[in-house]
Amino acid sequence: DSARVGFSFKGIKDYLDCYRSGKLTPSQVAKNIIATLEDCDKSTPPLRAIVQWDQEQIMLMAEASTARYRNKCTLSYLDGIPVCLKEEFKVVPYHHRVGTVYLGTKPETEDATVAKKLREAGAIIIGVSNMHELGTGTTGCNPNRYHKIPRNPYKPNHFTGGSSSGSAAAVAAGLCPVAIGTDGGGSVRIPASFCGVVGLKGTFGRISGHGCLPLSYSTVSVGPICTSVADAAIVYSVLAEPDPLYPYGLKQPRATLSDMCALDLKGLKLGVDWKYFKACDAEVLSICEKAVEHLQSFGASVVEVSLPEMEEVRVAHAVCILSEMRDFLHPDLNKHFHEMNLETRATLALASQFTALDYITANRQRTRSMMFLREIFATVNCILTPAVPSTAPRIYESDLVTGSSDLSFIVRSMRFMQLGNFTGIPGLVVPIGYSTAGLPISFQVMAKWWDEAVLLRIGLKLEQFRYQTKKPSIYYDILA
Repeated sequence: DSARVGFSFKGIKDYLDCYRSGKLTPSQVAKNIIATLEDCDKSTPPLRAIVQWDQEQIMLMAEASTARYRNKCTLSYLDGIPVCLKEEFKVVPYHHRVGTVYLGTKPETEDATVAKKLREAGAIIIGVSNMHELGTGTTGCNPNRYHKIPRNPYKPNHFTGGSSSGSAAAVAAGLCPVAIGTDGGGSVRIPASFCGVVGLKGTFGRISGHGCLPLSYSTVSVGPICTSVADAAIVYSVLAEPDPLYPYGLKQPRATLSDMCALDLKGLKLGVDWKYFKACDAEVLSICEKAVEHLQSFGASVVEVSLPEMEEVRVAHAVCILSEMRDFLHPDLNKHFHEMNLETRATLALASQFTALDYITANRQRTRSMMFLREIFATVNCILTPAVPSTAPRIYESDLVTGSSDLSFIVRSMRFMQLGNFTGIPGLVVPIGYSTAGLPISFQVMAKWWDEAVLLRIGLKLEQFRYQTKKPSIYYDILA
């Protein structure tokens, strides 16, 4: 709990305070959300954060939660908390479209594991959120008829980032304090960074991906997008555990939040590869360097490390994720090619050029990179980088019609992201300030496999660096 002057996002604690004091019930909150969802789709331009929602479903969950508060038998800290899930997850009774116009022709009858767990925790699922078509880009630009382009709540003429675009926009605009996304090449962390909220990519396999379209089976992790590090920790503690239906995470150690609330960072060694760190815009670099000093002021020591073969990592990650997506989407390419966005077609055409030899070589690089990281994590507790080298790019009129395809931007935006996806280590992004144009700038902390607890501990201290939170230009106060 941190006292803040000026604007602050409404988080889980604000909702719980309202419910426990009787100031508001989950049912009243649900009515506010429904009115807001109607409003933000009518606004100019429309926010397009939530692409499918159902008034009746929202009210049913809210009324059940209201009864539990009345009878003092709540299920968890998420009871009555509004959440949304990226359209990549199966959520009853919505269409599992995954950002396309051709998938999910019938409503879902079975929940993904994360949706099921959120329901069991008493959360109110307010709908499914917009995403980049098939998760193939980092802008969030999706001009097709079901989705349209989600707007960045800080600057509506800028992109949200992708591919969990609607999830980040929904949290930053105040529609819900918690959203769930997937991250195969920064898809949780890039939109969280561009929209000025917190994003956590769990260790590969830590949070179940069952019921999520398996676009790339070796790079994608699941994680929450929230208004604060504390909220990310709460959601993580509810979702992080083995799932018999998801083999990748079966042998994971127990998730803990140990030492998360320690008063300082004494004894922690923070690794920085300065050459790698500095490859970003001057405005981003200046504030990120100050954030490193801020962490040192809590007693942590900064250790210079060398991250070897980062160019090889970049290429090998691209080969792996694109080859796996191309393999999984092979039937779609044959059958639905003309229904895909132009950018998706171009990306999958590029993916078609890789050979089996490329894929094998890329996976050998993965083994090497994981070995290097084991050595690095024997000397430091985490690795620090800026989150994204630049702020959110502008939306141009043509993007609304034909979409956007800027390969150099995609490559650049993923610069600090790919190591985490390629090797499976967890990463946390925290907003630390704003550009002169008023767009959010974020910082990233990565740790060794299964050590999300140290990320959250450092993240809490990193949050104190931002002396003010600017209010997004599109913001709904659901508790007002």
